Amino acid sequence: MTEHMEIFREFNFEAAHRLPNVPDGHKCSRLHGHSYRFTVHVAGPVDEQFGWVMDFGDLKSVVNPVVARLDHYYLNDIDGLKNPTSEVLAKWIWDELEENLPLMTAVTVRETCTSGCTYRGTRAVLTS
Repeated sequence: MTEHMEIFREFNFEAAHRLPNVPDGHKCSRLHGHSYRFTVHVAGPVDEQFGWVMDFGDLKSVVNPVVARLDHYYLNDIDGLKNPTSEVLAKWIWDELEENLPLMTAVTVRETCTSGCTYRGTRAVLTS
């Protein structure tokens, strides 16, 4: 029987944003930046010949163009990120990657060392 596993790779980018929909006086309404980190999870059967679910290099090749669209940009100016909360950003990243990563199971975005969000899309999760 073929084993099923979930792999992941982390990516980083620097970006500025503000949250336009928060109440007056909220600190996140002001322009500020983060050292973002996001993780892309992919799950599926382990290929018997190669011994992996997916080559990490192939995963990086799919994700790097998305990183380039975010790194050192003002997120609010990017289509779909007018209100760039972690939740909105996680779904946006998912939507950008979904077509080229059919085995993707989750995207986790961290905007600080201690705060983040995980989006799992609408696909079924890995089953044994």
